[in-house]
Amino acid sequence: MTTVVIIVAVVLVVAAGLFFAFGRQPGGRGLQRRFGPEYDRTVARHDGDAKAAEHELSERLKRHRSLDERPLSPEDRARYAERWTRIQGGFVDAPQQAVAEADALLAELARDTGFPDGSDFEEQTAALSVHHAEHLNGYRRVHAVQRGEGSTEEMREAMIEARGLFDVLVSNGNGAPVRQAHHQAEGSDTA
Repeated sequence: MTTVVIIVAVVLVVAAGLFFAFGRQPGGRGLQRRFGPEYDRTVARHDGDAKAAEHELSERLKRHRSLDERPLSPEDRARYAERWTRIQGGFVDAPQQAVAEADALLAELARDTGFPDGSDFEEQTAALSVHHAEHLNGYRRVHAVQRGEGSTEEMREAMIEARGLFDVLVSNGNGAPVRQAHHQAEGSDTA
């Protein structure tokens, strides 16, 4: 009986130690896993100072972790999908205009799903990074190239990458692309 109690106590102490070492600590590897490429981008912005970057990311988590995403109605989902398809279709004739429209659409979509208003791009992307870090780079690229900071090929690549964030937001967080069977052209994933 005493041996069983000692074994149980040792297991509990080890489990508690592992929890405090890995499960509770928001910094370091936990932040790196959660934020992915956004972690690296933030470290680079802080000139390689991982501690400063982790402080910033921890503050983002505090500010935006409890943000409640609002699901879109089926009608709104269809409306957004139709707009994205129209923007993609216009890319060939007017890539700069299409990218600017995609940037505006993503800002509006993020706002309509509960993220901060797109009038402050950095605040909106900070909130998005807490919930959708793996899809944020495309939105950042679209935002940069819509100001004329890229070639047509860079704009095309930005549009393709931004589609990931669009799909996650328009599908109410499940990441499944919304397709319009009769209105979407074949090969639409290529801007």
